[in-house]
Amino acid sequence: MRRVLLTTISLLAFSATGAFAADLPRSMPAKAPVYVAAYNWTGFYLGINGGYGWGRSRWSGFASSNDPSGGMIGGTFGYNWQGMGSPWVFGLEGDIDWSNMKDTFTNATCPTGCQTKNNWLGTVRGRVGYAFDRVMPYVTGGLAVGDVEANQGGFAGEHDTRVGWTVGGGVEAAIAGNWTAKLEYLHVDLDSANCTTGCAIPTRVGFHSDIVRAGVNLRF
Repeated sequence: MRRVLLTTISLLAFSATGAFAADLPRSMPAKAPVYVAAYNWTGFYLGINGGYGWGRSRWSGFASSNDPSGGMIGGTFGYNWQGMGSPWVFGLEGDIDWSNMKDTFTNATCPTGCQTKNNWLGTVRGRVGYAFDRVMPYVTGGLAVGDVEANQGGFAGEHDTRVGWTVGGGVEAAIAGNWTAKLEYLHVDLDSANCTTGCAIPTRVGFHSDIVRAGVNLRF
């Protein structure tokens, strides 16, 4: 009798366990992770930029200086190359900006006022960046070309297109689709221009500036 009872209890327990297991919810199949391709910076781009510059201009013949400053705006073009799987980005970038950097000093040697003005500025630079996917800090440097204008009140004044150098750095980020935005700093040195017959005293007029500007680019 005891054997029959134990057998019956065992069968009931087994049946209950099977029914309970059948009522348990089935596990959901695991979803495969969505693959998102890493951002690649390779390609041509066009854009606009704008910012502010300030600097120093020494008039050697007048033993004095002024501090040209002002806004600037212009266009940008360039090309980036990034190797597959590499964070390093190499590029070449150029820009041309209208500039309103200017300042005037007045003293005993220039009582009518001596003004230095930069009307336009262009650069052609190499860039080396390190991409954190959609964000890329970079360093840059290369050629700078711009207009250095020297004006003295009561005289004709002179202006010259000068070739110099620039170096700086910045950060660029992909913001939406093929659009990117950047913020950068450049130091520009255009050496100096001559003002001879156009100034009361023949002089060399130097020009160097520091520029902070932002830009938006469209990649192709």
